[in-house]
Amino acid sequence: MKLISISKQGRSTLGVVTDRGVIDVELALAAEGSRAASVLPTDVMAVINGGDSALSTLRGFIESLPATGGDAYIRSEEEIDWAPCVTAPNKIICVGLNYRKHAEETNAPIPQFPILFNKFNNTLTGHLKDIAVPKVTSKLDYEAELVIVIGKDAKYVSKEDALGHVFGYCAVNDLSARDLQLRTHQWLLGKSCDGFSPLGPYLVTADEVGDPNDLAIKAVVNGDVRQNSNTSDMIFRCDEIVSYISQHMTLVPGDIILTGTPEGVVLGLPEAEQVYLKPGDEVTIEIEKLGKLTNRFVAETV
Repeated sequence: MKLISISKQGRSTLGVVTDRGVIDVELALAAEGSRAASVLPTDVMAVINGGDSALSTLRGFIESLPATGGDAYIRSEEEIDWAPCVTAPNKIICVGLNYRKHAEETNAPIPQFPILFNKFNNTLTGHLKDIAVPKVTSKLDYEAELVIVIGKDAKYVSKEDALGHVFGYCAVNDLSARDLQLRTHQWLLGKSCDGFSPLGPYLVTADEVGDPNDLAIKAVVNGDVRQNSNTSDMIFRCDEIVSYISQHMTLVPGDIILTGTPEGVVLGLPEAEQVYLKPGDEVTIEIEKLGKLTNRFVAETV
């Protein structure tokens, strides 16, 4: 299933992408009613936390809707006010330097273990949302990344069992203020400004994605393809990442893991050719099976 979060006056509700359009689950319940109403999830976190049972209930409800009509609850994507497709992760964990060619372009040694850092919920925003370029940076960079969304508690899981704990996958732009990131040995400051993790547009369940280690991934800036790679270039694959992190902390449903970016970022260019993001720029992150995530950059007005 392809799930989305719809922003409605400061809250988010659940949408399901179908061939007919986006079904607004909250409105569909109001229009059609259901004996499952008391257990039907109406926001994305309830689906993730509810696991297989919640997905089954949701799928059954969507399939029960009339084949015609639906004007009261079917929306086109152009009508959607997009929220981040995972709205309230307990943890946002990131893997640095996880693509071989990206490590090479930045003259960094190939890591022996996953390089982990974190971001916070203030960085989350949705598809088509404007993102302010912070006044404190002049080197804002894009990073196309695959996101793993945890669906089951994971502690000390093996690599062989790791993907069984995954709910689904989505795209993110792991925005990075390079001047802040490299100011100290800790990267957090340059990764955690407001809006630095646009997430979406879709949260796609694991069964629809198949092998996450073989997906085309792109970043397009103002129509120009800057990153064009495949998740097969990851140094540490998705199962390895989930297993490794679970040896050190318990992963819980809704946790998201940003798995690193391929080559083609501004930082990897010769200094004379580096042109960082500025107000007016538009960036689209595209990952096979996961859709296109687009955001426009604006001047900060605070």
